[in-house]
Amino acid sequence: MRKKQCLAAAAAVTLLLTAVPAFARSPRAIDDNDRVPLRGNVHPNARAEFDAGPAEPTLPMERMILTLKLAPEKHQQLNQLLAEQHDPASPNYQHWLTPEEFADRFAPDPEDIAAIKGWLTSQGFTIDEVSRGRTSINFTGDVAKVEKAFRTKIRKYQVDGKIRHANAQDPEIPRGLADVVAGVATLHDFGHKPMNTGARLLADVQPEYTYSSSIHWMSPIDFAAIYNLNPLYSAGYDGTGQSIAIVGRTHPTGNNWNDFRSIMGLPAKAVTVIVNGTDPGSVSTGEDNEADLDVEWAGAVAKNATIQFVISKTTVTTDGVDLSAKYIVDNNLAPVMSTSFGLCEASMGTAQNNFYNNLWQQAAAQGITSVVAAGDSGAAGCDSASATTGTGLGINGLASTPYNVAVGGTTLNDQGGGYWRSTNGPYYDSAIGYIPESAWNESGLVSGGYQLWATGSGLSSVYAKPSWQVAPGVPASSMRGIPDVSLTASAHVPYLVRSKNALYMMSGTSASSPAFAGIMALIVQKTGVRQGNANIKLYQMGNAQYTSTGPVVFHDSTAGSSSVPGVTGYSCTSGYDLVTGLGSVNANALVTNWPTAAPLAISAGTLANGTQGVAYSATLSASGGSAPYTWSLATGSLAGGMTLSSGGVLSGTPTTTGVFGFTVQLSDTMGTTVTKAFSHAVSATACSNQPVQISGATPVLYPDFSSAYLAATTGADLQLQALDFTSDFVFDRDVIVSLSGGNDCAYADSSNKTGLLGKLRVSKGTVAIDKLAFK
Repeated sequence: MRKKQCLAAAAAVTLLLTAVPAFARSPRAIDDNDRVPLRGNVHPNARAEFDAGPAEPTLPMERMILTLKLAPEKHQQLNQLLAEQHDPASPNYQHWLTPEEFADRFAPDPEDIAAIKGWLTSQGFTIDEVSRGRTSINFTGDVAKVEKAFRTKIRKYQVDGKIRHANAQDPEIPRGLADVVAGVATLHDFGHKPMNTGARLLADVQPEYTYSSSIHWMSPIDFAAIYNLNPLYSAGYDGTGQSIAIVGRTHPTGNNWNDFRSIMGLPAKAVTVIVNGTDPGSVSTGEDNEADLDVEWAGAVAKNATIQFVISKTTVTTDGVDLSAKYIVDNNLAPVMSTSFGLCEASMGTAQNNFYNNLWQQAAAQGITSVVAAGDSGAAGCDSASATTGTGLGINGLASTPYNVAVGGTTLNDQGGGYWRSTNGPYYDSAIGYIPESAWNESGLVSGGYQLWATGSGLSSVYAKPSWQVAPGVPASSMRGIPDVSLTASAHVPYLVRSKNALYMMSGTSASSPAFAGIMALIVQKTGVRQGNANIKLYQMGNAQYTSTGPVVFHDSTAGSSSVPGVTGYSCTSGYDLVTGLGSVNANALVTNWPTAAPLAISAGTLANGTQGVAYSATLSASGGSAPYTWSLATGSLAGGMTLSSGGVLSGTPTTTGVFGFTVQLSDTMGTTVTKAFSHAVSATACSNQPVQISGATPVLYPDFSSAYLAATTGADLQLQALDFTSDFVFDRDVIVSLSGGNDCAYADSSNKTGLLGKLRVSKGTVAIDKLAFK
């Protein structure tokens, strides 16, 4: 017995030491026998009545996501930064971070990451990757390793005719990691639901897409007419130079995306496909339908943007949606992203809710606008939209964080007629203009409806109401409400989608989400800067409109509700409501009136003089645009020994004297560039004055001769210090040139400075002085 105790102690010491890198802070004490449970991490369907026995011990459990916690003080600092990034008065305004900057400022320390990795490997797991933002770790093992490491049981459950795998009780972790580990995002394969109503094949579609006065399909040109995109397209705002990332978990085959663009009259534009890990191939017709809808309609709205479709294979424990969303944020892939999947907050559990809160928060800090479908089950967000009755209130947890834009659905009320032409244009366009909207609700509670099909709607049970969620109609509740905005999502006028080499019609908030992402890409193009959490400006504009102090950019839907069979939801009202949010948008008004940052500008003025042989440093400053900035030397030359860093620092020890003219170029993250000319005077002795002055009772100093000359009046006396000039001066009016000695730094005559080195050229009243030097 005593020998065993000694061996156990030795093993514990070994584990502790391997978890601590050299020169680290005090090591974490990780006692594997001192455990804490991670409450709230059992899926609601992991119930005894569905139990189908234990999972096979050797069943692979791949690419699990260990989601981490931010320290309370760092979380507070991050929220402060997020506020400052949207405050024009802050130096951090639109200063977006890289994933590495996010990690260094807010994420767990490298020592913590090393300790966590050490514990995982000691349990037999393989580390797949640590996210660049250091908020999660991917790892792989099997059922036996998971059960041993997390002290839970993985069992099979038969639900809706399918065998699923899930943990039967809350996992546990060592107490020594509890302050930094939130848990495993998921240990089950119940998965996220695509937010669409299904795809119906248009096998009998004729050349005319307007069948009668009440049956229509939505083409991209129709969408542009209804939501007023055409003025933007005419002005050149069509997504050119922009990118939208789409979250996916299947790899559709065929040429459907190119065919869709050709059939609908869109410019040819290849989709960039990124396979994150193992290629899942074509998972199913339904999954491919969803992917095609997302890719095609993001590109249908931002018709010249690059669509980047990220594909990740779903594993026994991790949904491909989570892996693809993580990839997009971790690689800072695009300024706008769209996610058309969901799972209610209660089903996600505490760890997965933490994962998405961290992920969308990091996205916002990086300037990424995360657009998420609000859901298709009305106010009963925890129930399948195909259920006959709801069981209670709930909302999509992927859409409910304070850091993403939740997009709901509306119905086009075209029954009165006059909104569609009787025949189509060359690309199936028949919409004349805007069509009034009400809440999308085609559930069993409305005439002709069935099941729970309606816009996702309600209050979060996880997240407090963010400070920016202010507008007439926002509930007095202290919790976050969704949706934020809406677009048409009804099967009454479904979206046309090319999939499986045929045309389908589809609807749901899976359509409104990528469509709104397309509109956001136009905003990024127009403003020239990423927008991060766009809700901050959306609610500013909504509050201004609904208090009659700003332009009208939203279409206010005041009719309809999100109630479905079995669950009483919310009703539309004037202003904001928990059914359609702020409303749908007039895209031209939204983009045109979007609050913009100040234009990129170099704000640095003149440079202080330098002295030969004395170390010098000056930092150039800038404003506006999209920070961080990059500086470079465009033309001209610096004094010998001087350099300009990419961070805008002019430094070194000058080895030559003179006045050196040069132009710097400033670039921001959107590729915008501006330039500005500078002069830097370097004298042989310390000289605090600028190199040129206009003499008089109150002499005025200037950084270079050109500035002084332009400011001089007739008869003015320009005095120059005894410096070499590396650029030419061209005089555009008659001047009298007299030479009678030179001036020292204090502009006192100095006979030993007398003399002119250089050339005078006189032609038609213009005097040019080349390489002037007083000696």
